[in-house]
Amino acid sequence: MTDFSGSAQAYFEKLETVLASLDHQSFDNAVALVAQAQEDGKQIITLGNGGSSLTALHFITDWNKSIYLSTKRPFRGRTLVDNVGLTFAYANDVSFEDVFVEQLKNILNDGDLVIAISGSGNSENVLRAVRYANDRGAVTLGLCGYSGGSLKQIVQHVVWANVNDMQLAEDIHSMFGHVVMQRLCFVSTEKWSDWRQRRSAAGGLNPNRAGAETAWRS
Repeated sequence: MTDFSGSAQAYFEKLETVLASLDHQSFDNAVALVAQAQEDGKQIITLGNGGSSLTALHFITDWNKSIYLSTKRPFRGRTLVDNVGLTFAYANDVSFEDVFVEQLKNILNDGDLVIAISGSGNSENVLRAVRYANDRGAVTLGLCGYSGGSLKQIVQHVVWANVNDMQLAEDIHSMFGHVVMQRLCFVSTEKWSDWRQRRSAAGGLNPNRAGAETAWRS
């Protein structure tokens, strides 16, 4: 038998197995949390370490631009990983375990959605932020892998990639961000298309607005 260990084929076969095992309802429920937060004008705050920090940043990059362009409504997304100076100030003056919770103390409002990403589910700075958010009336969503760790136990909602592989877990978490973007943009684009048809029939459509309808696809 041919050994495909370390090959693209082996990786994609493992990814297919993980995809087949996912709880799709948990994804849909989590997407609904983001949609509800936007509807209510709440902040959507993301955080994570290492590769998960870049996933947290990727979410906000996509969502702030694309969902706003599609809905024409403010999307109040922000991440706790993009201010390097602030992160290191807290790490140096307080502790690295407090770099997220200290930022939340300054910005968190009741009902905000906090999305915490951790492959292992056991990053202390992530856990401290989630506990603080839970205690302050926020909504918490955890994205985790492996057994889920402590994060899976303390968040109010979870998207769990049940796989003992950090890269595969990170792949699934990244996909969640894209599901959110496409779903929220798709729903709003449907409404926008209906509006365009009505305005066009009435002779009042501004052709320059068409670019905003499709810009989120870029």
